[in-house]
Amino acid sequence: PKMKEDNCLHAALICLGMLYYSHAITTEKLSHARPSLHGHHEKGKEGQVLHRSKRGWVWNQFFVIEEYTGPDPVLVGRLHSDIDSGDGNIKYILSGEGAGIIFVIDDKSGNIHATKTLDREERAQYTLTAQAVDRNTNRPLEPPSEFIVKVQDINDNPPEFLHENYHANVPERSNVGTSVIQVTASDADDPTYGNSAKLVYSILEGQPYFSVEAQTGIIRTALPNMDREAKEEYHVVIQAKDMGGHMGGLSGTTKVTITLTDVNDNPPKFPQSVYQMSVSEAAVPGEEVGRVKAKDPDIGENGLVAYSIIDGDGVDMFEITTDYETQEGVVKLKKLLDFETKKSYSLKVEAANVHIDPKFISNGPFKDTVTVKISVEDADEPPVFLKPSYIFEVQENAASGTVVGKVHAKDPDAANSAIRYSIDRHTDLERYFMINAEDGNIKTMKALDREEIAWHNISVFAVEVHKQHQEAKVPVAIKVVDVNDNAPKFAAAYEAFVCENARSNQQFITISADDKDDSANGPRFIFSLPPEIIHNPNFTLRDNRDNTASVLVRREGFSRQKQDLYLLPIVISDGGLPPMSSTNTLTIRVCGCDSNGSLLSCNAEAYILNAGLSTGALIAILACIVILLVIVVLFVTLKRQKKEPLIVFEEEDVRENIITYDDEGGGEEDTEAFDIATLQNPDGINGFIPRKDIKPEYQYMPRPGLRPAPNSVDVDDFINTRIQEADNDPTAPPYDSIQIYGYEGRGSVAGSLSSLESATTDSDLDYDYLQNWGPRFKKLADLYGSKDTFDDDS
Repeated sequence: PKMKEDNCLHAALICLGMLYYSHAITTEKLSHARPSLHGHHEKGKEGQVLHRSKRGWVWNQFFVIEEYTGPDPVLVGRLHSDIDSGDGNIKYILSGEGAGIIFVIDDKSGNIHATKTLDREERAQYTLTAQAVDRNTNRPLEPPSEFIVKVQDINDNPPEFLHENYHANVPERSNVGTSVIQVTASDADDPTYGNSAKLVYSILEGQPYFSVEAQTGIIRTALPNMDREAKEEYHVVIQAKDMGGHMGGLSGTTKVTITLTDVNDNPPKFPQSVYQMSVSEAAVPGEEVGRVKAKDPDIGENGLVAYSIIDGDGVDMFEITTDYETQEGVVKLKKLLDFETKKSYSLKVEAANVHIDPKFISNGPFKDTVTVKISVEDADEPPVFLKPSYIFEVQENAASGTVVGKVHAKDPDAANSAIRYSIDRHTDLERYFMINAEDGNIKTMKALDREEIAWHNISVFAVEVHKQHQEAKVPVAIKVVDVNDNAPKFAAAYEAFVCENARSNQQFITISADDKDDSANGPRFIFSLPPEIIHNPNFTLRDNRDNTASVLVRREGFSRQKQDLYLLPIVISDGGLPPMSSTNTLTIRVCGCDSNGSLLSCNAEAYILNAGLSTGALIAILACIVILLVIVVLFVTLKRQKKEPLIVFEEEDVRENIITYDDEGGGEEDTEAFDIATLQNPDGINGFIPRKDIKPEYQYMPRPGLRPAPNSVDVDDFINTRIQEADNDPTAPPYDSIQIYGYEGRGSVAGSLSSLESATTDSDLDYDYLQNWGPRFKKLADLYGSKDTFDDDS
């Protein structure tokens, strides 16, 4: 029950605060009324019935004006509890949004002040919580209560437009009242309090062309028939003012750039009534003659103009096209002109808009016409052949000087100069033809062969006598007409085969013919046997009357042993006038066949071979011979590739190749050795040997005075000479070298590896086996024989 009462008291407290807030707004001053809300208070003594009394908070106001700039803090309200007897034992505490920073409370009196200037646009209200506690014990005497402090608005914010500059378009010649654009401003002040946020729009610049609606900010056209061609762009300034536009209100402005868009309200117009042009008669079709242009002040597609020729005597000779980049009409030549035939032409050209706006059709017609006069200028023209090309015919084998045909050209100019003709020799390299320079008659210079060249294509030049640079060329095609000058021949190199057991009247081959002449002098071919062998007992011929013939066997019983080859002459005639004929020989071989007529063999030696060895036996013999030859070749090759022995044993004393030096070699610790000196290769004792690994930069010529005698036995001189030559020769390779050591060292712990001293030491090695190696090792056996042998000798 107590919790329900606290909630009811809390709700009543909020309602009362809102009533005071409304009263303060209407009076616009701070009041110090003291309505009270009682809270719960219990008193009792022992033996008495306890009664519950109401206790509550009292505060004076719940709002504060924004932007207060006075010297003293603003009193927001006062808190008071019924149990506060004024003895200072109650302490008032304030918590919540801005408590202690913006709002402070006197903990004794309960007065709340605002210590900072408040801005409603930043924060419109604050929620705070108040509580009364015992000053000594901090024990809550009342439950905490929440209240709201609202910031009262004043007109401190001017209107602001969404954009600083606006851009808009409207078609030219729009009706009055046409909407252009809507501009919108906003005011940060409280729209629910007074007129601080009530805006009114007005136009400062841009009259009388445009107007603006005061409440909506919609800009509309104010004048009719505004012409883009007269003025395209307008600058309008719009103002938005709060306080309903009354005196003392704040205002803001924005700029609006309005552009008139184009409509097709102007027809094209030619700046002149007549255009004069000229063109040479030598101009080719498609060549530009001149240009015309109609001016249209409209832009874009509204200003597009198309040109056409609607009348005139030059309609068939000229044409006009539109250059849409420059908006010009281009007059071009349509056909070739002839100054001698017609010297001037007249055209009527029309220029019309491509896109017409139906709204402005009354401003039409949207087209204009102009007269174009074209004069033809005389030109020095080259000769002109009467025909664009010529085709002549001449029989092959015609005699030299035969007339083929005649070409003719003339000078189209009024001077009518004489013409000279010539053949382009690049087209007649073999010089088959010639031409008369004055009359243009073409003749042959040699006999022509249709089978070699059936058509001759040449070019003929025509030049003016007095103006060699004026020339013309015409193609001339000459057909060589065929005559029957080639006899027919076999179509292929035929070779026939007939079986020994062939039957009488059996066909064994069909032949045909070929003729180099034209078809009129070729087939039909007639095949026959010469009259002298028409009664040939072996073969006969049958003409199939389709340009082929069949050869048949007249008798039976052919024998290869008697005759294995027959030659049959055949006469072939063509159908030309006069006809041509030739005799061709058909080779016929007699072959052995099986019972079905299939060929087995056509060689006469077959019978002889059958009496001895068969074909399989001959093949086997040949294979064996080939294998034997291969084995022999391999054996010889292996013998040649056998290597020589690495050591050549000669009957000589090995000790003759040993040279003793007085200088003993250095030991392992010798570090003062001289550089290696190059010695000459013993193979090059009689000549200079260049290096093979590099290319010498220059040739070294040994000094003849330093070379010792070939048979000299002085080793020191020989070595010194070779050292000098090696030191002075940069191209000599280090074939041999000698090393002189300045320090011998202590010797090697490994001992000597030489075998030279083994014969005089107590070596455990036994070389008696050398006695068994034969005479070639006799010298070694004597040197390294057993110790007993040496003792015996001594």
